[in-house]
Amino acid sequence: MPEFDDELDKLRAVLHDAPVPDEASKEAALRVAEENFANLQGSVNAVRPTDISPQQVGLLKGLGQMFLKTKLKPMMMATTSIVVVGVGVVLSVPYMRADQSAVTTSPASSPISQAKTEVPADPEPLNGIVDDLSPEPMPLNLDQEETAELEQSFSEQVDAAPERRPIAVTEGQRPASGPAKKRRIVKAGQLFAPTETDGAVSHGGSPHPSSQFRDQLPQPQVAQSHDKFPDASPNPLKVTSEDPVSTFSIDVDTASYSWVRSSLTRGRMPDPKSVRIEEMVNYFPYAYAPPEGDAPFQQVVSVSQTPWNPDTQLMHIAIQGAQVTERPPLNLVFLLDTSGSMQDANKLPLLVQSFRLMLGQLRPEDEVAIVTYAGSAGTVLEPTKASERHKIEDALRRLSAGGSTAGGEGLRAAYALADQMSRDGEVSRVLLATDGDFNVGIQSDNALKSFVEEKRKSGTYLSVFGFGRGNVNDALMQTLAQNGNGQAAYIDTLAEAQKMLVDQLSGAMFTIAQDVKIQVEFNPATVAEYRLIGYETRALKRENFNNDKVDAGEIGAGHTVTALYEVTPVGSEAVLTDPLRFGVVAEDGNTSDLAFLRLRYKEPGADQSKLLEEVIAVGETVASSEAAFGAAIAGFGQLLRGNTALGEWSYTDAIALANANKGDDEFGHRAEAVQLMRLAQSLSQN
Repeated sequence: MPEFDDELDKLRAVLHDAPVPDEASKEAALRVAEENFANLQGSVNAVRPTDISPQQVGLLKGLGQMFLKTKLKPMMMATTSIVVVGVGVVLSVPYMRADQSAVTTSPASSPISQAKTEVPADPEPLNGIVDDLSPEPMPLNLDQEETAELEQSFSEQVDAAPERRPIAVTEGQRPASGPAKKRRIVKAGQLFAPTETDGAVSHGGSPHPSSQFRDQLPQPQVAQSHDKFPDASPNPLKVTSEDPVSTFSIDVDTASYSWVRSSLTRGRMPDPKSVRIEEMVNYFPYAYAPPEGDAPFQQVVSVSQTPWNPDTQLMHIAIQGAQVTERPPLNLVFLLDTSGSMQDANKLPLLVQSFRLMLGQLRPEDEVAIVTYAGSAGTVLEPTKASERHKIEDALRRLSAGGSTAGGEGLRAAYALADQMSRDGEVSRVLLATDGDFNVGIQSDNALKSFVEEKRKSGTYLSVFGFGRGNVNDALMQTLAQNGNGQAAYIDTLAEAQKMLVDQLSGAMFTIAQDVKIQVEFNPATVAEYRLIGYETRALKRENFNNDKVDAGEIGAGHTVTALYEVTPVGSEAVLTDPLRFGVVAEDGNTSDLAFLRLRYKEPGADQSKLLEEVIAVGETVASSEAAFGAAIAGFGQLLRGNTALGEWSYTDAIALANANKGDDEFGHRAEAVQLMRLAQSLSQN
């Protein structure tokens, strides 16, 4: 093939005329190029990982495959030309910049060599090339908490990287060498000298070289987390001779446990303020003794050894609510937040799925209406019989997120619709589902509290369901639910929606006892000290126990309620306080009683409360399996809050106690709790 031979001869001539640098200069240039590439790519200290394994192909086989290509001739010409030009640029440009004398060239020996020696005086075109090759920023599908952590992590890495100061380098000069190893980064005609961390002088305010890449990284498009929780300190230790009476409202909310689960399964320890121990304990159903006759609930008290301190006792108060056999018609108003912040998959989409699950539990005579709020409130679905399920589901599917959060206006519209739906003998509920704050309309917590308190007098109660993360106002959720005579829950998964809105729908919607208060008077002759575990946000003044105008918590059909006191007997080695020098010494009296329990409650719709009383005798028994599991969860919550009262008791002890007392775990909730303990144990060690 004469034509092909001619082309090869021309190519040999071009290669022959190319400048040949000496070996030392070539090695130095390649080393500088490799260091620059490694620094710019961020791969100085590690090999970049890949999941692609190269195939081993023999030399002869590769050559054979190459010569089988149909377009071999033009491919060889093109690739060889690129190699020649590339080698010329690599060998010429660095030495023209840093040390021209280090490169030996043949002046004007060929057009190619002339082109290589024409280095532009203005370095901006080189920067333009780098910018053109830089990837475009790509949006990340991160939630607000993950975004905040990404930004913080990147800032810490940039701040920790060694900073460099630019030193102008003129032709034919090198920067003065120092005792430390220097890494030269050629960029637009400058060399960046090492700082004090590398053995040289730190920069004087010049931009960090890595800052040029900050804007090239994918930029998150969501804001920082703004979750809010009530700031309540753990209950203090009380000295019985000084303060023998403890009073609080019961609580059947479960939001705290779901939030803790959401945090741990995302690889984060929960905010200690988000951990409310009573809500963690009351998250689980317990096999307590059912009430007898027409009583709305049954209370049982037991005393056993404290798992984390053998010198103290755990007083366990268990309440089991009665089940509802025949329920009245139910009127539900779904008050749904459709503001712009509800776009995330764990917010409005999960909300719609959750409420669709509940529709299967409604009876044909029940009614549903839907009100949404985003900038302004509007009725999406007028009161509709549950038998028209397809119509309700269509209204839910059409929901979309956008606008600000006019929660106050939404509450007014929802209560107005509930009043329109209410009839004698029926139960009406407003179910508020939101991801956070109300920033339009009624804004202050006190104004919202007063509005909800006034509306509950009509018999329409309010329950609040939280969705998503990053903007959850847990403090406001608690305020609305407590004063609306409803329940506060946090739904982080569809399984949680199944538990709250399907399995426990009767307990959430049908109240069997309202304004339930507990008061315990401890006997100074037998109890030296005590502390209530949890219920910090439900504490009541002693005088408000008998005040029927003071609101308290409700018990729903089938609900179980647990309260725990850690009690230190008189004479125990666990007593932490010294007797007062001038204090009143308790007279030797009744040593057979440990405490006196009082409960007050109202029947639904009643204005006057009823009183129940019970003496708790001195004596310690072996804790039942149900009481032991509750103690394990209480210990778990205290570990998450960093409570020092547990001493050396650890996650390992909590796991062992819970595992040994899981009992009949029909839905797997207790097994899940053990897994959360294991996660917390691992995360706490990092």
